[in-house]
Amino acid sequence: MITKVNPPIDSLLQRAADGARLTPEEGLQLLESHDLTAIGQAANAVTMRLHPEPFRTYNIDRNINYTNACTAICDFCAFYRKPNDPDVYVLSKEELHQKIRETIELGGEQILLQGGLHPKLTLEWYEEMLRDIKAEFPGFNVHGFSPPEIHHFTKIAKLPLETVLQRLKDAGLGSLPGGGGEILVDRVRKEITRGKVLTDDWLNVHRVWHKMGGKSTATMMFGHVETLAERIEHLDRLRQLQDETGGFTAFICWTFQPDHTDMSHIPPAGAFEYLKTQAVARLYLDNIPNIQSSWVTQGEKIGQLALLFGANDMGSLMIEENVVSQAGTVYHLTEETIRRCIIDLGYIPRQRNVFYQYLDQYEEGQPVTAKVERAGLKKASLALLPVVS
Repeated sequence: MITKVNPPIDSLLQRAADGARLTPEEGLQLLESHDLTAIGQAANAVTMRLHPEPFRTYNIDRNINYTNACTAICDFCAFYRKPNDPDVYVLSKEELHQKIRETIELGGEQILLQGGLHPKLTLEWYEEMLRDIKAEFPGFNVHGFSPPEIHHFTKIAKLPLETVLQRLKDAGLGSLPGGGGEILVDRVRKEITRGKVLTDDWLNVHRVWHKMGGKSTATMMFGHVETLAERIEHLDRLRQLQDETGGFTAFICWTFQPDHTDMSHIPPAGAFEYLKTQAVARLYLDNIPNIQSSWVTQGEKIGQLALLFGANDMGSLMIEENVVSQAGTVYHLTEETIRRCIIDLGYIPRQRNVFYQYLDQYEEGQPVTAKVERAGLKKASLALLPVVS
């Protein structure tokens, strides 16, 4: 006689697909299940309900790391350098602006601007950097500074979080990324990093930004020292904050990449675990409208398959990426490849911005036309079409 290890999940998946909110216990039950097909089908049903439009989206941006100096010690990071290391850098204004010009030439309309926790750069330095970008590239969005960086800025400047965020917003910060989230459980954070923001303060950076009218993304890096229950706790903390503020536009999860890190002894999570975790996230995060695929860590085929496991977005073309690649994972997709991945699944590819507004023109029955005015960089009054969600 064969005994089932896990209880049946069919009724649970049907409830979630129909819009019922999962409890943490139910979310854990799904993560403990090995029925990837059933979980994926339920997640895809939720995606189809939230996004009945015939489109699947992607973004063109560039991940620019303005410095690799960092006072925090993260065992999972192969990118950071100690402030006195010989290969520490801070990008010059000229280098930064040249990277932005190249991004615009390739059809991009924003940069993801992040760095380490630099011990000497002042809040005024960051404000000047933002103002210079806005002066040179009006209409270009800066999706910048992870919550650990923002929290670090408050310590350097000795100013309240609200003041720091308002000053950055006034200087030109357009949206906030979800970097540095890892797993939002303090036991995990204390085990894999030192000198970095803990869970409540990470969430509070987003909370304050949202209450200022800002939008941001949420993330999760999994497959290291966390338990399955702690993955669900992470998702639950995000869902609670989204109930409170509604400010998250999207969720992105990816597997820990161990090569060249102090945690290289941990075997990497594979495609099965990635697809299952993303699908469960789609079922659990019933109040976050968009889920991004992570082809950057999974490659083209699994990145494409993720669009059938809860994702409605292929993520970014990511013209430049430095952090994951330092850990030995290097995948590069062209815009043509991303569009083909979407088309092969029967959808129409649309370019969008971080706010999930379309940046191209489409008429029913007609192909998507060329990008208009390079994503609105030439005309600030360009009308953008909202994504249905």
